Amino acid sequence: MTITLHEPRVHSVLDRLFGAAASDDDHDGPAWGDLGSASAQERADALEGVYMPISARGGDLLYGLVRASRPDTVVEFGTSFGISTLYLAAAVADNGKGHVYGTEMSEAKVATARKNLDEAGLGGVATILPGDARRTLADLKGPIGLVLLDGWKELCLPVLRDLESRLAPGALVVADDIDQESMADYLAYVREPANGYVSVAFPVEDGMEISCRA
Repeated sequence: MTITLHEPRVHSVLDRLFGAAASDDDHDGPAWGDLGSASAQERADALEGVYMPISARGGDLLYGLVRASRPDTVVEFGTSFGISTLYLAAAVADNGKGHVYGTEMSEAKVATARKNLDEAGLGGVATILPGDARRTLADLKGPIGLVLLDGWKELCLPVLRDLESRLAPGALVVADDIDQESMADYLAYVREPANGYVSVAFPVEDGMEISCRA
């Protein structure tokens, strides 16, 4: 059985992107530290060269979740340069069904993510929507089978709430970087049974929360 993640063209793109991400500055300089009062779009534009990727093990987890759940529609909030999108798209390709819809505010990152997907041969199963996810996903039809929330943390809960009416029964919602304080409201929401989720933290780098729409 062919596993797209192991194909040389996909593997080489991921290796290149993870290598570039590892060489990023530690983000303590003015371009990172002075953005506390900036809007989400202003932050996206200011940090258009910064990767902020998921971990490789997190990517493997995403791949496995998509292969297991076989969703027709996958939504990603926060595409950046497309590292996580490559894992999602590879799983969709191996499933032989479905499509990934990524969202990204930085126009520069949108263009680069599309090139990376094309280079990996996965551009046909993934669409990157430019702009604020609360607008770009407004007309996306359901049912949505899997959601990855990896954009600005204060927007993860609003984006999820916007998508909830279109989530399929049993849909999986994965949130990255749950160790950040700005994820507290999101975690409180998905961990409250009355809100309709069964949720568990998964111990990959920076932490991922996996929530099933019960």
